[in-house]
Amino acid sequence: MGAPEQLPLPLVEAVRAIAQGPLADAADAIDRGSYPRHILQALGAAGAFSAHLGPGMAAGDFAAAIRASAAVSQVCGATGFMVWCQQVCGFYLQQAASPTLQRELLPLHATGARLGGTGMSNPMKAYAGIEPLLLKARRVDGGWSINGTLPWVSNLGPDHYAGVLAGVDGEAGAAPTEVMFLLRCDAPGVELRTCPSFSAMEGINTWALRCTDLFVPDADVIAHPAKPLIGRIRAGFILLQCGFGLGVTQGAIDAMWQVEPALGHVNCFLEDRPDTLQAELDALWARVETLAATPFDTSTDYFISVLDARAHASELALRAAQSSLLHSGARGYVLSNGVQRRVRESHFVAIVSPAIKHLRKEIARLSAAEMPA
Repeated sequence: MGAPEQLPLPLVEAVRAIAQGPLADAADAIDRGSYPRHILQALGAAGAFSAHLGPGMAAGDFAAAIRASAAVSQVCGATGFMVWCQQVCGFYLQQAASPTLQRELLPLHATGARLGGTGMSNPMKAYAGIEPLLLKARRVDGGWSINGTLPWVSNLGPDHYAGVLAGVDGEAGAAPTEVMFLLRCDAPGVELRTCPSFSAMEGINTWALRCTDLFVPDADVIAHPAKPLIGRIRAGFILLQCGFGLGVTQGAIDAMWQVEPALGHVNCFLEDRPDTLQAELDALWARVETLAATPFDTSTDYFISVLDARAHASELALRAAQSSLLHSGARGYVLSNGVQRRVRESHFVAIVSPAIKHLRKEIARLSAAEMPA
């Protein structure tokens, strides 16, 4: 087995027991659309959502948090992704300017008593010059009025919430700013709209969020202006994402070893064999763990390394899942087999924001800026 074995013992035992027990039994149903609320709550109670949160605003053990989501993703990529949603939303709450969010909501969120997601895909693309901000904010008495639609936000439900960001409509000539805030799904002015069906991972509860004159009180503001906070948390945001890519890869390698006794005599003619993939995965784990030791490093070189590790995790998941299908043959193509589900999960790893193309665009931009004239 891979790096999830190295989790702190109480956490790894608890996460593994949940992943290989109730989660393994539910993985196919989650893929088809069942939302695993009770499993997520159990993972939260085990500490999977809080390992990276230190005292105050300090970093905790980011490597442990990544290993936890990887151990879950090894069994079910959809649930591993929702672990990341929960982890990164907790990261926002920990870093929030609002003492109310830190004091009242964060303890419930970190233990899985409350569940939430992240609607930062659009802002991340906007900061990279890929698309405009889709939510607009206007200052009103006691808070902000929000309008607009976010098309894809996961781990949501009527009693959930998400960390999101809106562009501020300022006075003429004023420099543009953004406000980051907690959007509560049960607030007046919020509508959850059904999204088209996915080819996999239907149970991640992805909705479009429509805001019409949504009032956000100052107590729910995470940061304004938002850019300083984004600069502080962007590396941690992306590092935490590595967990579900690494976990899907490990699950694919494990499936390859399972068919080796019966098919090894012919699978030896395939490329991307399990031993070579495992060696590459172990080396990537070493990189990620080194990066996870300093999640608040704001240097450009460090951020480029984080982006590259995240891209490598996506590319490796694609290769490993595809090779696992080829190693398994017809049995891996059966709809009830986890091998074909993992192929579809690997596609999600590669396209979820920041997608491989977004990561490579940012690496090229930042690398060009760092080169001497």
